[in-house]
Amino acid sequence: MSAWLSVVGIGEDGLAGLSPAARSLVDGAEVLVGGTRHLAMVPADRRERLTWGSPLGELVDEIANRHAQRVCVLATGDPMAYGIGVTLARRIPRAEMTVIPAPSAFSLAAANLGWSLAEVETLTLHGRPLEALHAFVQPGARLLLLSDDGNTPRQVAALLCARHYGDSRMRVLAHMGGTQESTVDATARDWGERVCPDFNTIAVECVAAADATLLPRVPGLPDGAFRHDGQLTKREVRAVTLSSLAPVVGQHLWDVGAGCGSIAIEWLRAARNTTAAAVERRADRIALIAANASALGTPHLQIITGEAPAALKNLPRPDAVFIGGGVTADGVLDLCWERLRSGGRLVANAVTVPGEAALAAWYGRNGGSLTRIAIARASPVGGLTGWRPLMPVTQLAARKP
Repeated sequence: MSAWLSVVGIGEDGLAGLSPAARSLVDGAEVLVGGTRHLAMVPADRRERLTWGSPLGELVDEIANRHAQRVCVLATGDPMAYGIGVTLARRIPRAEMTVIPAPSAFSLAAANLGWSLAEVETLTLHGRPLEALHAFVQPGARLLLLSDDGNTPRQVAALLCARHYGDSRMRVLAHMGGTQESTVDATARDWGERVCPDFNTIAVECVAAADATLLPRVPGLPDGAFRHDGQLTKREVRAVTLSSLAPVVGQHLWDVGAGCGSIAIEWLRAARNTTAAAVERRADRIALIAANASALGTPHLQIITGEAPAALKNLPRPDAVFIGGGVTADGVLDLCWERLRSGGRLVANAVTVPGEAALAAWYGRNGGSLTRIAIARASPVGGLTGWRPLMPVTQLAARKP
């Protein structure tokens, strides 16, 4: 089937800014689809017009059923930069689509600021939790953020101040390339209650105060970064555990017996487009996992209340599994290994003698590697300094053929 669906990026300058190829797709369409703002850029005529609503999926379904017509979807800027083109490409075969982008908001903002896009973190806060920003706030980082509405800059400023990044420089660029274009500059601390036009992009240069907590993307966040009740994989062991789990772009993790969720959260922070399910039976710990996920920039963490192995049976198959609690429960290790995808990694930690025995028995049947991790931390002993050992951890790591 030939291409019947076109997705055309359009800027603030409307039809006048389209290339001849893009203009021909708009003019030749039998059905136009877009937001109210986009459709208003096309002079009124007798063609059918469909406007995005909520839920978005209903209109996507309708578009997918229009393959006997010429359909043109109008989108802001680059439809493949957090745009509707990404959603449609998941539903419509590529050979049936034509995508013509306009400059994205990121490109326009970078040009305005003189920033190299290759050295900038880009993300969207449109329809997504503000807390996702936490994972990107680092000293010296440059961020370009698509806003949800005119209140988003104020919310970003408040988040930066709460993280002790109040001296961070913010520039809000609204309606770039159009007659209503405007710019507002201020530090996060001085932003106050300013409200901007809804259609805006935020540029941030992160400046950390001396007392700002550093939260790098590499595994091994400070123990104090997590709220917990003592059930926490300690920093040194956590770093070793994540190295064995080997986070890979686009892969899915099960964190079984998740405690406060530290392993799943660090997995999500370590590589883009990863997903994770944290499985925990205790309601009080479920609340800790949710709080930690929000505070550390992973609000998309899936949290499952239940006990393994029963809670695992209907979950999507994982690419990696960490078992931090419940290694002695009947069938947990075997079920996780059975459900693990080919090439996947299974890692399990134990600190008790029965747990260690369960790992040793599984190792004897299936192979892999067993490692004893012993950590000691310096601490005061009277007026001197001595070593206080943490409980040693036995770690099983195996890769599925």
